[in-house]
Amino acid sequence: MTMPHHALEITLTRPLRPAELRQSAQAWPLAANHNATRLMALVGAKTPERAAHRLRRRLAARLPLDVITTHYPDAHGQVLLNLAFPPAIHTVIARDARHAGLTPERFVREALQRALAEHADQEADRLDRAVRHLLTRTTPAHLLSAVGHALTQPQQGTTP
Repeated sequence: MTMPHHALEITLTRPLRPAELRQSAQAWPLAANHNATRLMALVGAKTPERAAHRLRRRLAARLPLDVITTHYPDAHGQVLLNLAFPPAIHTVIARDARHAGLTPERFVREALQRALAEHADQEADRLDRAVRHLLTRTTPAHLLSAVGHALTQPQQGTTP
């Protein structure tokens, strides 16, 4: 039986120098983005969690790792986040999780979900205010036409 492979994305705390990338790629085959702040790796393991753990263990001493994520969402639309907190932060998280009756992993997951939901709400409110402001100066039909036009035109200086 063959071991499944998992596509993992590594976010770095700083861009790599070419020599660092070459040295790290000797420990594990890696593909870098244009400015060497994000890397991709293919890791064989039974689960995505084991793959991320294996990759972090192999590269932590060589790279300024920030976050390792699964590149593709799972069947539930979720991506795995592999974070390594400094010992002092880990202690605080463990204490707060214990007080909340949760595991540290569950505590962090719920905190992230709350933060993402709050951000989505804030963004929706901001867009609602912007649209209402635009509608004070034009008709809904003109605004809809302008939005459609903007969405079909390539954006200068932005990446999709």
